[in-house]
Amino acid sequence: MAERPDDPVNSPKHYTSHPSGVECIQVVEHMGFSLGNAIKYIWRAGLKSPSAVEDLKKARWYLDREIARMEASNVG
Repeated sequence: MAERPDDPVNSPKHYTSHPSGVECIQVVEHMGFSLGNAIKYIWRAGLKSPSAVEDLKKARWYLDREIARMEASNVG
C-alpha cells in the first residue's frame, strides 16, 4: 500500500521506527485478529506509549484470548 508522507493515519513514527525497517502490518495481516494484535503490541512495545510493560501486558491479553479460543475449539 502506497503511503503519503502527509498521511496522519499511516505514517506515525511508532509504525515505521522498528529497527528491521519492516512495518508491523506487513507481518500481521497474514495472521488472525488476536495473534496479529499480540504481535503488534510486542513489535511496538515502548514505541507508541512510554510503557513497554503496558504494551506487553496487552499482548499477553490477546495471547490468552487466542489460547482460550483454540482450547474451546480443540485446535492446536
